[in-house]
Amino acid sequence: MNILVIGGGGREHTLCWKLAQSPQVEKIYCAPGNAGTAGVAENLPVKADDLDGLLAAAKEKSVDLTVVGPEAPLVAGIVDLFQSAGLAVFGPVAAAARLEGSKAFAKEIMAKSGVPTGQAEIFSDYQQALANLRQRGGPIVVKADGLAAGKGVYVCKTLEEAEEALKLMMVDGIYGDAGKTVLLEEMLEGEECSILALVDGKDYLLLPSSQDHKRIGEGDTGPNTGGMGAYSPAPVVTAEMEEKIAREILAPTVRTLAESGSPYKGILYLGLMITAQGPKVVEYNVRLGDPETQAVLPRLASDLVPLFLACCAGKLAGMKIEVKDESAVCIVAAAEGYPGSYQKGQVISGLEGIKEEANTVVFHAGTARQGGELVTAGGRVLGLTALGAGIKETQKMAYAALQQVNFDGMYYRKDIGYRAIDR
Repeated sequence: MNILVIGGGGREHTLCWKLAQSPQVEKIYCAPGNAGTAGVAENLPVKADDLDGLLAAAKEKSVDLTVVGPEAPLVAGIVDLFQSAGLAVFGPVAAAARLEGSKAFAKEIMAKSGVPTGQAEIFSDYQQALANLRQRGGPIVVKADGLAAGKGVYVCKTLEEAEEALKLMMVDGIYGDAGKTVLLEEMLEGEECSILALVDGKDYLLLPSSQDHKRIGEGDTGPNTGGMGAYSPAPVVTAEMEEKIAREILAPTVRTLAESGSPYKGILYLGLMITAQGPKVVEYNVRLGDPETQAVLPRLASDLVPLFLACCAGKLAGMKIEVKDESAVCIVAAAEGYPGSYQKGQVISGLEGIKEEANTVVFHAGTARQGGELVTAGGRVLGLTALGAGIKETQKMAYAALQQVNFDGMYYRKDIGYRAIDR
């Protein structure tokens, strides 16, 4: 089989790396890819938002299956486009991808499904939103309705913080159209976790649980990022809790989407808060998380290809996912200044000393080749994943390997996995 992976970050490198292990795969293409994907796939100079260009490339390279990494092309309708051309593609159609494309739509689906979530109100008028905000006060969560590269959520402890977030979105327009409509949402108290599920329209399979560290600073402080690290499994998700999540959240969501005429196929990501009252939905995503993917996929003993094909064909029933006993910890090395402005083009050294067979693997996110050298090309540059016996031991392995890597301004959190270790 020939497979096309769309995207160019750490998630996509991990997908290429895992798919390349399948005996069914002859050739992998990645568009646009990065310096890491070039080691396991052929990079194609087509951007992830160039839907027509991607379709042309898939036809030209006789691609048998396309796997869509990022959310933007899914929301833009790439699955609909490929399906209309008779091509197999893993991911939800645009109507179902609104789960991530519009937080207001996601709240509607939650309400119809009867799944537990934070109370929220939706506004497209700044003055009305401001008045409601001042009436409610803090703490509160301010969310941009549309796609904002994982950064359009502000967890505000005070009214002043919330007013500033609202102004940034609705007046200053820092997220463009995505911030014209906002949600003012109840702040949920508890511990966050990520649940990823393969869905074929009606049936589903759960992948191992994980927890992402979204804040830039130790102890989960500072601004939100795309994710500074992740680990799997998340001890907060016990077997009993996982069953409850599947029964009370995942199954009703899948059923509601099918009944609405937009059956969901692909990866459904549940961003959850485990509260004193039980699990509640913080957000839906319509693709694999980043960096959760870098912690979850290395733990899978199963071949992804038949699972992805079964999702596309609506034939997931009866299939199983085999999971390794090891835990995984992924630490993100970021450029200085991220999630704000940062420099590119810094030379990366030390990767040659990290041996994959020693249960550590480096996944590239924002990297490129420049004049024969490996250089930084994004805010999140690398994700180093270790597999080991338990989170504490695995954390030590990951940080030991990361000490070999260097680039000017390299920043990483030194406490990834601390919640699991504290337990």
